[in-house]
Amino acid sequence: MTATLPRAKPQPGRRVRKYIAGGVLLMITLSILTSGSAAFAAPAKKADWNGYEMLQFSVGGRSALLVVPKTPAPGKPWIWRTEFFGIDPQADVALLGKGLHVAYIDVGGLFGAPVALDAMDQYYAHVCKTHGLSTKPVLEGFSRGGLYAFNWAARHPDQVACLYVDAPVCDFKSWPGGKGRSRFAGKEWRQVLQAYRMTDEQARAYKYNPVDNLAPLAKAKIPILSVIGDVHDWIVPIEENTLIVEKRYKELGGEIQVIRKPKGGHRPHSLQDPTPIVNFVLKHTTEGK
Repeated sequence: MTATLPRAKPQPGRRVRKYIAGGVLLMITLSILTSGSAAFAAPAKKADWNGYEMLQFSVGGRSALLVVPKTPAPGKPWIWRTEFFGIDPQADVALLGKGLHVAYIDVGGLFGAPVALDAMDQYYAHVCKTHGLSTKPVLEGFSRGGLYAFNWAARHPDQVACLYVDAPVCDFKSWPGGKGRSRFAGKEWRQVLQAYRMTDEQARAYKYNPVDNLAPLAKAKIPILSVIGDVHDWIVPIEENTLIVEKRYKELGGEIQVIRKPKGGHRPHSLQDPTPIVNFVLKHTTEGK
């Protein structure tokens, strides 16, 4: 039986409309605040990021941004950094040069919990409607950002072009839970319990971590690229996270590529030469479109 990540209790004024196009059911979540204020508290501010225009704004009270390429690629594809915006950004910068937008909303400290996914739904609905971005973004999850990327993809498998995850947390029981080789991270574990509204016992028995919930992604044929630091990653051990995902995703018939950095640790993320990452993303966004 396919697991489905539980949703947070819907907030007042939230509507979900179904659109059918070309025989494919597309779920787009639209959030309307009952206070009468728009999702954006103020017009976007403009700034520079690595030579590109960056729009800064808020969605549902959360800080958000969108970096705009000088010449958007056809269909306006985009890559969505789920955590740690600006850290080791070489792939993002290269993709901007290829016409992709780079996106981010601050849901830090929520570890991919349903409340974080709800906020991501708001952001997705806004940038698709307001900026005309593709309805199938690339999800980019660095470290704990892997929880957000995998969980949002499991919630909306028909709205994802592909996943690029980097030293990703795929089971919060591994980190910050410290069930295996990783050291227990008490502060972050308390944040997990608060975000998911669970007791320690409930969290230890949780069955919807990415390692447990890959079937929706495989069914939707979502390609995955994972870049990892091999056995020297003592923070997010690969045998408790990526290697489990790799094995189970292949067993489900899913497409996954894992790039190992010999003697690499948890950081730095990405690759010094991001060409393999860029090529993977372009293959599943702009090529053949």
